[in-house]
Amino acid sequence: MINTFPPGLIMFLGAFLIPFLPHLTRQIYMIFLVFLSALSLMNGFGTHLTINLLDYNFIIYHSDNLSFPFAIVFHIAAFITIIYGSHKIDWRENVAITSYAGAAIAALHAGDLFTLFVWWEATAFTSVFLILGGNNSRSFRAAFRYIVIQVGSGMLLLAGAIIFLYSNDHANFGKMSIDETSGLLIFLAFGIKAAFPFLNGWLQDTYPEASEVGTVALSSFTTKLAIYALARSFAGVDILIYIGALMTFFPIFFAVIENDLRRVLTYSLNNQLGFMVVAVGIGTELALNGAVAHAFAHIIYKGLLFMSMGAVLYRVGTCKASELGGLFNYMPITAVCSIIGAVSISAFPIFSGFVAKSLIMSSLGYEGLTFIYFMLLFASAGVLHHSGIKIPFFAFFAHNSGLKPKEAPINMIVAMIISSILCVAIGVFPSLFYQILPYDVSYQPYDFSHVLSQMQLLTFAAFAFICLWHFKIYPPELNSTVLNSDWFYRKMIPGVLENVIIGFKNLNSQFNIFFTKIFQNTQKFIDNLMYKNRVFDREAGFDTLIVVQVFGVVLLILIILQFSKF
Repeated sequence: MINTFPPGLIMFLGAFLIPFLPHLTRQIYMIFLVFLSALSLMNGFGTHLTINLLDYNFIIYHSDNLSFPFAIVFHIAAFITIIYGSHKIDWRENVAITSYAGAAIAALHAGDLFTLFVWWEATAFTSVFLILGGNNSRSFRAAFRYIVIQVGSGMLLLAGAIIFLYSNDHANFGKMSIDETSGLLIFLAFGIKAAFPFLNGWLQDTYPEASEVGTVALSSFTTKLAIYALARSFAGVDILIYIGALMTFFPIFFAVIENDLRRVLTYSLNNQLGFMVVAVGIGTELALNGAVAHAFAHIIYKGLLFMSMGAVLYRVGTCKASELGGLFNYMPITAVCSIIGAVSISAFPIFSGFVAKSLIMSSLGYEGLTFIYFMLLFASAGVLHHSGIKIPFFAFFAHNSGLKPKEAPINMIVAMIISSILCVAIGVFPSLFYQILPYDVSYQPYDFSHVLSQMQLLTFAAFAFICLWHFKIYPPELNSTVLNSDWFYRKMIPGVLENVIIGFKNLNSQFNIFFTKIFQNTQKFIDNLMYKNRVFDREAGFDTLIVVQVFGVVLLILIILQFSKF
């Protein structure tokens, strides 16, 4: 009976028992929840659970060829993250990870927009606790900004769903058009979570502020859920090709000059999302296979890179390149795993990134998108620089920082080794990997010309780095802050609002002073009129004034009574 339960839901609900369990039992229980959830994937494709409420059918559990590969990798990511974070005693982070992963998996199986909205917001409210897990003032402020933006995405989704339902008499989660108001609102909602250009600041602002475990979990689910949503609803929408190309291009420059290596990885994450968005925009079966394959491989190798940097952070307390270096002798296993993640993201042959990215690059060639092809080719060279070389080089080699940390805890090592094996296995056995992709397309990644061109690209990109480093042209690692689009809502808007509020306070103060002076001067005038000029002084006839007032009131009453007779 348990295998008919919607995937992810048992993880989400089961997470609330975690606080009542001892530490070791808790870790076993969390892994058990992941396996129970994975059993539900054996139900096959189709609609398995609907709930009718207020004459509306909520499609709670729908599975098909698109949701299936995402569901597999989400379960793998949850399993690896739980192992990686099993050294943490704090049950709050355990609850957040399990419920967050469960909400993301449940969202994959939502068959209507309102069910999707529920899980869309659930991923936001559960993941914010991972940012709070950074446990410092920066993480608290970042968490507040994060939840505001994620809830904003949810509100756009809800508004679009309501308009869509009103226009179509259903709200099935499927193909939509950005030419309609509902489609445009939902497109923007997905775009926020997918970190579109100028909507991406939250990613670099918040992920590096989470704990070493929290960042690994965050890198796996939120943005990839958005890629899945775009693939389901907006595949073949041309504007996504150009949005994705910009996403691959501009983060490279930020990543090269960024000092915090975990933040470098968030720029890299944004860059890799761009490849997926381009593939969704192309919309062919080969391209969508590429988007899904790249998302699958990316979750594993980017998680591996975040795990390696998290291990460094855990042992030495910083991830700033300017303060690291020479750690290979003290953390060799972590270093090797980091290198495997680096060559995977750089798309070296026999690693996962190569067999996934090849699908996207080939689809660009088949569709004749030459300019976009060369943009992504340049972006691929940039990936080698900022993730393939910069991350392992500045952390484990470069100069000797004088740090002598211990190797990462055993649970972290196990998680990194599992990810490393998967990176190699996917690259070595691409035919098995391609079998879980949505469409049955015959493709051979290890074509001689393709392998040769990729090796040429990587070789010349590496040579460029060596030359830049040798001749001291490469940007130095400085303890500085790189400004991004988050500056607008993190600094500019609060600064402007603060000045506006201060201005209103000063204006209010001036008005108070002005009207107080008027009142005081008016009071003085009346006092002068009544007493100093003896106009209404008692000696000048104050009693007479009283008599006149009483007479006036009596006269008014008589007039009213007289008119009431008519």
